Amino acid sequence: MKLSKFWGGIVMTVTVLVMAALLVDMGAQYLRLQAFQRDALAAAGAYSVRIVRDEFGVPQIHGVTDPDTAFGLGYAQAEDDWETLQTTLVAARGRLARHAGADAAPTDYIVQLLRIRELVAARYERDLSPATRALVEAYADGLNLYAAEHPRHTWSDELPVTGQDIVAGFVLRTPFMYGLDADLAELFEDERQRTVSMGSSKTAFQLIEGERLPFGSNAFAIAPSRSADGATRLLINSHQPFEGPVAWYEARLSSDDGWDMTGATFPGAPLILHGFSPDLGWAHTVNKPDLSDIYVLETEGDRYRLDGEWLDLEHGTARITVGVFGPIRWTVSRDMWWSRHGPVVRTEHGDYAIRYSGMDQIGQVEQWYAMNRATDFESWMAAMEINAISSLNAVYADREGHIAYVYNARMPVREEGYDWLQYLPGDRSELIWDDYLPLTAMPIYTDPASGWLLSANQMPFDATALADNIDPAGYSPTFGIQPRYSNRAWRGLELLRAQGRISREALLEIKFDKTYSDQSPVARLVTELLGEDFSGDPGLAEAQSVLRRWDLSTDTANREAALGVLVAVRCVGNLHTDDPWLMDPVAALREAAAELMMHHNRLDPEWGEVNRLVRGEVNIPIGGGPDVLRAIYAGSHDLNADGQLVAAAGDTSIMLVEWLADGRQRAEAIHQYGSATLDEASPHYDDQAPIFAAEQWRTLDLSRRQGGYRPGEPH
Repeated sequence: MKLSKFWGGIVMTVTVLVMAALLVDMGAQYLRLQAFQRDALAAAGAYSVRIVRDEFGVPQIHGVTDPDTAFGLGYAQAEDDWETLQTTLVAARGRLARHAGADAAPTDYIVQLLRIRELVAARYERDLSPATRALVEAYADGLNLYAAEHPRHTWSDELPVTGQDIVAGFVLRTPFMYGLDADLAELFEDERQRTVSMGSSKTAFQLIEGERLPFGSNAFAIAPSRSADGATRLLINSHQPFEGPVAWYEARLSSDDGWDMTGATFPGAPLILHGFSPDLGWAHTVNKPDLSDIYVLETEGDRYRLDGEWLDLEHGTARITVGVFGPIRWTVSRDMWWSRHGPVVRTEHGDYAIRYSGMDQIGQVEQWYAMNRATDFESWMAAMEINAISSLNAVYADREGHIAYVYNARMPVREEGYDWLQYLPGDRSELIWDDYLPLTAMPIYTDPASGWLLSANQMPFDATALADNIDPAGYSPTFGIQPRYSNRAWRGLELLRAQGRISREALLEIKFDKTYSDQSPVARLVTELLGEDFSGDPGLAEAQSVLRRWDLSTDTANREAALGVLVAVRCVGNLHTDDPWLMDPVAALREAAAELMMHHNRLDPEWGEVNRLVRGEVNIPIGGGPDVLRAIYAGSHDLNADGQLVAAAGDTSIMLVEWLADGRQRAEAIHQYGSATLDEASPHYDDQAPIFAAEQWRTLDLSRRQGGYRPGEPH
């Protein structure tokens, strides 16, 4: 037999087998889909809700009950961003690789290692109130209705979405906000990354290391005692990626039961995560206390030593199914282990256990729901004291004129004397904490005499007038509260402290400020480069002269900002801490200058030529830059083929809510793109981008609009 004929026969056989598998899979999927569609349509009939979209497509959703409203939010959000919703929910199941391929396999492994699905299943009925379960299940029903109507866009073998899926999304996402993902990734490095603390730590506050996505945020609260017109103002200004599972989605939610919240949420969340009601509002900013611990285990085979005894590691198997082509999938198995500390990672440089805040907690959505339904400061603080949200600061204001700043953390009760930011010895059971401190043990500002508060990811002991700041001496070093500032904090505190009465105009000028503080690492970097002797290098000398003219501003017309920012992002990155430079400054200056000359044939193009907001057909200049108060982060530190930096994170959903002296409430908002976050055919895909770049607002209609459509109706 000829070799070509032999291989031809094999190819034909494989082709027939693949075709057969496709036909069998299609038939099974068709039957499952029919049953799912019947159930989804039947479930939808139980809800009474209408969705009214404003001229920018932002949904105002009103239901008879709170679950009715959550059902409507699920449907509206699916209309605008089903792809992200679907990916997020499947990731929380630990099943993403079967649809997204091998790159998603590590996520599936981590979900199974952290036992997220098992935790939710075990505690769903016990830990969540009937009202919260009704809310998440209604939201899931809204997603299911959309999926039933649009089967071509769904992974039908992942349907139906359940209330437990929604809760699992919170459980997976929340610890990553304080850096658990970075700790896990660190353990898979080729070498051990930290030392082992053996006690006697005397350092009060230490920086948590590791550069992450540019999660930041600004939040301002101004009390009537300090505002120029007697108003109370809350400025909500979270910094998130422009796209993806933690990009903001704006909505107004209300019900006949009294729920009335306007604000922003993430894909997969059935309520507002931060925003405002007629009575009060809050803004979240990221904080990074030490909420996860890594223990170095002493092991012998599959045993580990604890208090002088050898105990067996608990063993399990992660089964990860990876999509190859169509219905063809490959399932691989990976070992998993757990000790009394928690999940275990076994590597060539050691065996490690990890313990983290919230590893036994599924009540995040319960707390946010209580915050949504709060009507005054006391009920809002009672919701905060549920303490199910492991991290995230909250800056608060209300119509009574109260303002507050809560350094929120679900803080473990730890043994004193150890450096908990380093690795811990794994053989001592007294280091395996089980209890948490009450929220009131954290730094909290309530109605400071200064009349204003600022959170811009700095340490919580410098958030208002110097005389009203909290003394750090009363807080344990085991908290790991970071001694960090951002440029936004330095600059914002400088500007606010220079104000007398703070007018609306002054507050907005501060929020959109585009300048680096003289105290910032960027200023220090420029000073260092201006001190270099480049007399023997004409190219660097010319670049130095450009930096000498720079006033540290990132206005679109600024001609020195392009060089300054390109050098800064190479040396400082996105965190803008006081760490050593990430790159030699002289090398960074040479590289940035060469890049500008290649693309712009000059060292000083206007910043607006370089810094761009790009969305659909929109490609426009935008002011601001990394870690200025007008925070704009590019997706890359290098110019693209058009010589541009394209905005990818930073200022996103921004809201200003005011309770005026005459009792009226006024609110404005803006989104970096628009409400249709993935639908390029929608007019709302990019309709807010020009307004956003121009630093303008949409005035919100806080009345209840009539009309609209019911989920499932043509519109």
